[in-house]
Amino acid sequence: MSLQSFISSLRSGGIHPADDAEMRLKKSLLVFATGLFCTGSMLWLFLYGQMGPQFSANAPFVFQLLLVANLVYFLHSGNFDWFRITQLSLFLFAPFIVQWSIGNFITASGTSLWGLLAPIGAVLICGARESIAWFIAYIFLTALSGFFDYYLADSPISNAHRVSTETSVFFFALNFAAISSIVYLLLRYAILEKGKLQASLEATHRLLQEEQERSERLLLNILPGPVAERLKHDNQTIADGFSDVTVMFVDIVNFTRLAEGMTPQQVFAMLNRIFSSFDELAEQFGLEKIKTIGDAYMVAGGLNSERGHYTRAIAELAIAMRDVLHRDFTVNAQHLDVRIGIGTGPVVAGVVGKKKFIYDLWGDTVNLASRITSEGTPGMIHVDTTTYRRLAGEFDFAAPLEIYLKGKGNTPVYRLYRLKAPATA
Repeated sequence: MSLQSFISSLRSGGIHPADDAEMRLKKSLLVFATGLFCTGSMLWLFLYGQMGPQFSANAPFVFQLLLVANLVYFLHSGNFDWFRITQLSLFLFAPFIVQWSIGNFITASGTSLWGLLAPIGAVLICGARESIAWFIAYIFLTALSGFFDYYLADSPISNAHRVSTETSVFFFALNFAAISSIVYLLLRYAILEKGKLQASLEATHRLLQEEQERSERLLLNILPGPVAERLKHDNQTIADGFSDVTVMFVDIVNFTRLAEGMTPQQVFAMLNRIFSSFDELAEQFGLEKIKTIGDAYMVAGGLNSERGHYTRAIAELAIAMRDVLHRDFTVNAQHLDVRIGIGTGPVVAGVVGKKKFIYDLWGDTVNLASRITSEGTPGMIHVDTTTYRRLAGEFDFAAPLEIYLKGKGNTPVYRLYRLKAPATA
């Protein structure tokens, strides 16, 4: 492993792209704890070498080498389970071994206090349940040290290496300050990292919510609202019968001939401007766009319960569509004309397909509206008898015409002109 890759691995704490957020935090915490422990023990080793007996520096120096070697092995192998167990074991046992090599609690200035980092690290890195064993081990070693210090207090072994009171007091203060600082820094680091993780999760949650809202908007652009809700919560086939629906087709006149002299981009831009304006009008009148079929636009009223006068709304929409093409040449730059046909009656509606699905209508009413449109006069709005009877009191109509429709023979249709003018007194 090169120095550059080692520094990079150390900076990332042995984290792999496949690690989840919790594992990333655990790895970075243990590497951070190792760094703090090494820094503290180096300071301890240097000061003890200046003030204390020289022979006692061997044990902490070996401990320092083991910590670093274990860290290098982890960064090379990526074996976090091994690294976690061995590093916590070094945190736990090495301070007691150093203390025993110096003498007792007093002469070693409570060096065993450093072992408290093992159960604290286990809480942060292994979890609350797993940390219990580490805490019990720490208490056991502390009690064991106290037991032997008590019964061997006056033995020649205990008195073999005396440490001055000044040195002992200094290292008591140093050990307490160092352990307190490391515990504080570890907990602070853990809280800060969890705060960053929480902020990241909240940002991800917001993005998911935005994506969900976007998906729902796209779904509502394809399906009526009630149908979209049913599709989200039910995998059953969606097919409904409606006894009274008003269906309208809008067909662009001579579209095929006109499109032959245009580029694909020009054809798309032309249709997109016209159909987008139709979409806005359909939404304005509270009606449901069903689909576009080439140069034809299909819309229906009566599929949802939010608007009661859907047949009148369809008629007003038809007039608005006709007028926008006749008056707004930013929308209709080619001065296109349309045929419009309206029929009212029963239909079957449902979602077709599992992928790239579509909401569609079937039935005699749909066929009638489609055929009225194809046989109608350009620039005129043609309606069937049912629609005429429903709207005759509110709109002006021309006299009925007999039009031959395939499969139906001669059929009366009515040309709708406009809303009736208000009666004057």
